[in-house]
Amino acid sequence: MAEEIAFDYFEKLDLRIGRIVEVEVVPGSKKLLKIQVSFGSETRQCIAGLLKFYSPDELAGKKCVFLLNLQRRMMAGFESQCMILAAEDELGNVSVLQPEKDVVEGSTIC
Repeated sequence: MAEEIAFDYFEKLDLRIGRIVEVEVVPGSKKLLKIQVSFGSETRQCIAGLLKFYSPDELAGKKCVFLLNLQRRMMAGFESQCMILAAEDELGNVSVLQPEKDVVEGSTIC
């Protein structure tokens, strides 16, 4: 189990619902997807190692949970500007996190 954190540390995380508007395989990569995500007032790019678990068509149009204030980084020549959240079980099954009900893109996780 991970180390406990104070609530004020959790409050620093900018977690929001984003709608995936476009997905393509990163050229030359066997695991990376380049995902364009709308948060209502802005669109960001997410580079995620989900190709083994999702095709671009499976992700397009989904609303998922993203971390927006993670430090940006370059992956395979593309800037990742946010991180999609997913769960992985002990068998290696991966599932992106989605809201139970339809909420407006850009909604904050609290």
